[in-house]
Amino acid sequence: MSDSVSIALRFALYVDLMLLFGVALFGLYSLKGQERVSGAVLPFRSMLAGTAVLGAVLSVASMVMMASAMSGETDFAELRPHIEMMVFEMDVGLAWVVRIAVLVVAILAVMLRAPGFSLWIAAFAGGVALSSLAWSGHGAMDEGNLRIWHFTVDILHLLAAGVWLGALLAFVLMAKINALQTEARIRLLARAVSRFEAIGAAIVVVITVTGVVNYLFIVGPKLDEVFLSTYGILLFTKVVLFAGMLVLAALNRFHLGPFLERSLRDGQYTVAANALRRSVVVELAAAVVIVGLVAWLGTLSPEMDAQ
Repeated sequence: MSDSVSIALRFALYVDLMLLFGVALFGLYSLKGQERVSGAVLPFRSMLAGTAVLGAVLSVASMVMMASAMSGETDFAELRPHIEMMVFEMDVGLAWVVRIAVLVVAILAVMLRAPGFSLWIAAFAGGVALSSLAWSGHGAMDEGNLRIWHFTVDILHLLAAGVWLGALLAFVLMAKINALQTEARIRLLARAVSRFEAIGAAIVVVITVTGVVNYLFIVGPKLDEVFLSTYGILLFTKVVLFAGMLVLAALNRFHLGPFLERSLRDGQYTVAANALRRSVVVELAAAVVIVGLVAWLGTLSPEMDAQ
């Protein structure tokens, strides 16, 4: 039961912080001027403040669960010294403190009536908070230079995934039926899709390279033994889903995006807009499942699982 709760907490925290970082960044590279005002295109204030608050709550719950798992205590009075020890004496505790601090900064920033500045601060805070999750992963078991390189790869992987997940949610919200009532809103969606093309290509490269390197860090250059284990099955499922996302991303890039632009010129854009919406919804669903698999994989040891 505790393992299931731990995985659920990791999953929720991953999704939450990825969205905080990715949605804030989306507002910076896809929107401009008054489009960044909360509610003009996307409800930035409620989304970013909500994810920041939820991230802090989930982080506290995660720390309590981690301390309970390490100490075997369940009573909070008995658990408190163990939590204090983790927070003040362990690297994972320092990462947790930094995460809570930047989430508070993000909450304060989105309350400001300066959309561009608020998004910059929220994106930075979200990126730092998301990066702090690397200290709860497999990289924390390494030592010396290997530890530094593993953390670097994990952080790049997390940030790239956050950009992708945040963009997908933004596209889904922008492509809602009731949000596409005017040609101006559909043109805005088409422009956002076009602006994401180069960023999306970079994301795919970063996720692919860091994923391969991370596998080598954790497992090494071997396949047969690993893919017969639970860890290997979950990893294989993740790779298959990622490949499916690449197919959908290519469909959006080379067919649905240009189709929407052509439809706008012809004045018949309903079919193209609906097709794009369905594609990004499926892609978002696949991304969420992948994050769930990552949360589960982070609790497994390939060596112990193989045994």
